[in-house]
Amino acid sequence: MRDVAAETDQRGITIDRVGVRDIHLPVMIREKNGGMARVVGRFDVSVQLPHYERGTHMSRFVEILSRWSKKAVAMAEIREMLSEVQKAFNAQTAQLSLQFKYFLQKQAPATGLPCQLDYDCLFAGEMRGDYYTFTLGVAVPITTLCPCSKEISDRGAHSQRAELSVRLRSADGFIIWLEDLVPLLEAQGSSEIFPMLKRADEKVVTERAYDNPKFVEDVVRDTVLAIRDLAKVSWFSVQCNSYESIHNHIAYAYAESGG
Repeated sequence: MRDVAAETDQRGITIDRVGVRDIHLPVMIREKNGGMARVVGRFDVSVQLPHYERGTHMSRFVEILSRWSKKAVAMAEIREMLSEVQKAFNAQTAQLSLQFKYFLQKQAPATGLPCQLDYDCLFAGEMRGDYYTFTLGVAVPITTLCPCSKEISDRGAHSQRAELSVRLRSADGFIIWLEDLVPLLEAQGSSEIFPMLKRADEKVVTERAYDNPKFVEDVVRDTVLAIRDLAKVSWFSVQCNSYESIHNHIAYAYAESGG
């Protein structure tokens, strides 16, 4: 049978990334307490295609990902997966990202009622030859209360839900646990978000935000300072999107640090 994808291409154009996206598979995420969280992962995986190759055998990506289904996946395992991809495609570079929902338990601030909140998380890796980089990402919902609104208003101040997103890279072998990173980020808003609140809890959350007004600029700067205190973080980016309650636009701020 003729292998069209393996034919030689004469156009002289290297494709930086070619692969598959939105592959949904069950995987396990290691928890800080030693347990395993079962999640549904959404994978993207790709390689660089040399200028002389016409196409890529897409099924090979799915084969490799399927072998990792229901296994534990983290920094070291993604490196193994990328090495398999490089070998299967004889590729110099390969990229992989895994997006998933991760649940952490929270307690309502006044009543102490337990509840679960989900966070959008990312594991991403890239291999360039033997050089490996791993990026951890998480998006955390927070509340922001406008300092200007509080200053100029006789009664109240506008507040809204915001999203604080961080991506970071750490030294090889140094683990930053989501269980540690998420609370650190939640503390940078005017208040945390809780999935379940009784009236006593709602009072605490509302007054906490009012006593701690922050612009998106404040959130990003405070987050930068908090991440700088983490050991062995070589690069990070911070973005805060505030879904304004009195405007029809989103206010945002972004900063990054490191190489």
